[in-house]
Amino acid sequence: MTEPTLLVLAAGMGSRYGGLKQMDPIGVNGETIIDYSIYDAIRAGFRRVVFVIRRDIERQFREVIGARFERKIAVEYVFQELDKLPPAFPLPANRTKPWGTGHAILMAADVIRGPFAAINADDFYGPNSFQILAGHLKSASADFAMVGFILRNTLSEFGSVARGVCKTTQEGFLESVTEMTKIERDGRGTTGAGNRGQTVQLTGDETVSMNMWGFAPPLFGELRERFDAFLLKHGKEEKSEFYIPSAINEMVQAKRARVKVLRTPDSWFGVTYREDRPMVVNSIRGLIARGEYPEKL
Repeated sequence: MTEPTLLVLAAGMGSRYGGLKQMDPIGVNGETIIDYSIYDAIRAGFRRVVFVIRRDIERQFREVIGARFERKIAVEYVFQELDKLPPAFPLPANRTKPWGTGHAILMAADVIRGPFAAINADDFYGPNSFQILAGHLKSASADFAMVGFILRNTLSEFGSVARGVCKTTQEGFLESVTEMTKIERDGRGTTGAGNRGQTVQLTGDETVSMNMWGFAPPLFGELRERFDAFLLKHGKEEKSEFYIPSAINEMVQAKRARVKVLRTPDSWFGVTYREDRPMVVNSIRGLIARGEYPEKL
């Protein structure tokens, strides 16, 4: 049985949050969300973690985050930088924004050889989510996987969010992912903005992607092809990003991949905005009180 690798996307700039939220302590003893994710991953059978970070935060990240795990799990680092582009595409002079989650995952192509999970550093996914994803990866299935969360359990009280809203087949495979922005509760329920900016009424029961994926190495070739196409179309723009849900959606539509949607009973929470932090801290304390986590990891 192949033990899967955990790929943690931790190069985000945290612009809305106002700081490096990946390093912000939210546990009783100073634990970060990454601490809880890796604790859950180890319990689920992951034996190696690869962090995608930026060069400018490397020293601080290794000291604050990486050093906590080096005796518990194999740790490796790769770097997402603006100039990590195919040779045919020079870096635009005015570009400062990272190239997105699809580009971040591509940075690990040279260090991952087997099945792997990809997650965001600043999202709390819950223990069951890691268990079901690890089970899929250990099964040696050729299908990719996505852990699906219920939309209403992923919203912030302090501002709108962007989510990949998913449609699935009767057999439980991903049919499409639609990137929606400005999702928030209103007086009638939940609304969001579609890909043309139109307002869309939502039920709150929709399955959404929170960037918790299960992949195999063939993904990298597909991503390279699509990243090249993205750069041809959007490479000179200042803010366009190559999102992994959009790339996966293209693969599914082209029948280049099948993605099993794994519904999780866990609640998701994260720190999109600094005002979210007290809710996250209280949620962690509640999980500790129920015995789901020890007080000190």
